[in-house]
Amino acid sequence: MVATARAHAVQGDQALPANVLRRIRQVEIKARILADEALLGTYRSVFRGSGLEFEEVREYEPGDDIRSIDWNVTARMGTPFIKKFREDRELNILLAVDVSASSWFGSVDQSKRDLAAEVAALLAMAAMRSHDRVGLLRFAEGLQEWMPSRRGREHLLHVIRELLFAPPRRVRTEMTDAARFLTNITKKRSVVFLISDFLDVGLVDDPAVRMLGRKHDVIALALNDPRELELPNVGVVALEDAETGHIAYVDTADGRLRDEYASTARRRRTERRQALARLKIDSVDLYTDRPFVPTLMALFNARTRRN
Repeated sequence: MVATARAHAVQGDQALPANVLRRIRQVEIKARILADEALLGTYRSVFRGSGLEFEEVREYEPGDDIRSIDWNVTARMGTPFIKKFREDRELNILLAVDVSASSWFGSVDQSKRDLAAEVAALLAMAAMRSHDRVGLLRFAEGLQEWMPSRRGREHLLHVIRELLFAPPRRVRTEMTDAARFLTNITKKRSVVFLISDFLDVGLVDDPAVRMLGRKHDVIALALNDPRELELPNVGVVALEDAETGHIAYVDTADGRLRDEYASTARRRRTERRQALARLKIDSVDLYTDRPFVPTLMALFNARTRRN
């Protein structure tokens, strides 16, 4: 079931607590600076629109491409006419953000949820600066909240608010219904940024995700935290699975345990990359303790060279 997100966030400053409004504006300002100084040119180079759109017919002029001649109009008018096209630059950008309980986790200054919000805000800002439309789908098991594609600053602020302050829920990641929804939400080929920690690799290799990748241009942004990749030597600690609530006590002084933990994390990342590659979905890893803009720029530049 899809619910339209109730994002009446920034229509009036009085409707929001000062600390919430301040945080939303901070993310917006950071996204604007990063978009203008780093990402915007690269974004426009790699995402060029869906093709050409018919504009008008006009009389043939010397030097025009004869392949553009409209023979029906030419026959009626008795003189050559050509079809004139313009580039359909407007894109539809869909941000699909995993808001399952594992996104709450963060062992540094920000959680994966915070990272997802900043990444999505930057992409939305770049889209807005390019006059593209942006839609947001927040998804998890049994949860889909949809904000239809729109333009404008007010819509951008609504997106940021939903990502930062929508109530958390202890639910698992579930991609099947979200992928089906995104596949069918628009007939126009769109760019889908799938933002998740992808902790359950099996969710990637799903027929619905495969179909989504066939219809739309899907880019997977995998969220990572350093403590999910390796354990520090700090003695006995309690580890909680955010999505199930299960707690396990482990002795991190055990070197073999730390090695096995790190090995499992590396294997999971490799399996995820391979699964996405099989679906011909570009993917990159983003980390809560590292700048993410250089990674996005490297991805976009690689796509530009490939195209």
